[in-house]
Amino acid sequence: MGKNLIQQRRGRGTSTFRSPFHKFKGRAEHKKQSQEVNGKIIELIDCPGHSAPLARVLYADGENCLTIAPEGVAIGDEVTVGGEMKPGNIFSLKDIPEGALIYNIELKPGDGGKFVRSSGVFARIVAKTPSGVTIKLPSKKEKIFFPECRACIGVVAGGGRLEKNFLKAGKKYYQMKAKNKFWPKVSGTSMNAVAHPFGGKGSHTKGRPTQSSRDAPPGRKVGKIAPRRTGRRKR
Repeated sequence: MGKNLIQQRRGRGTSTFRSPFHKFKGRAEHKKQSQEVNGKIIELIDCPGHSAPLARVLYADGENCLTIAPEGVAIGDEVTVGGEMKPGNIFSLKDIPEGALIYNIELKPGDGGKFVRSSGVFARIVAKTPSGVTIKLPSKKEKIFFPECRACIGVVAGGGRLEKNFLKAGKKYYQMKAKNKFWPKVSGTSMNAVAHPFGGKGSHTKGRPTQSSRDAPPGRKVGKIAPRRTGRRKR
């Protein structure tokens, strides 16, 4: 009778693929206001939806915000929008000096932060021009951002997370389940023929092409779907 593909199972919306959003503490983003204002960290939070710890900041204007906590902060520390150049403070990229370590960088001004948010990571400002700010990301790639985009100073907390091994498959499974990640994911070539079009023949290297036409039925539409070209690109 065969078996549903992963994308077919995901489309049913069962609890295996449903996000446990009721356990998440909220969105971690920059304060909407761009004027200089002081705040105080009143709580450090462990959120299943984030790999890094979160900090709840109470600002002087009464607004209560969740933000990604940097290394070295504690409950009662002050953070500001602008002001002194210290970990946790928020600045526009045009106001941050070259070589500074930053995290939670906005893609568009005012979106709250989209880049460099995982535990233990940081980015570095490489160059500044009137048209844009070049930043070296944790992946070693360089990307140009708008000068008006904002970022936090410092390194994201929780840097030792990857140093501890899981040791047991069950612990890894529950950790991935808390973040709404389906695990383990088995490749199609490792499955039986009844479970996947790429399965069967008892080996990991199949001679079957991985292309699939645009109008193929759902059980066969896997691999490269209606590709314009395949193979290595000749230089």
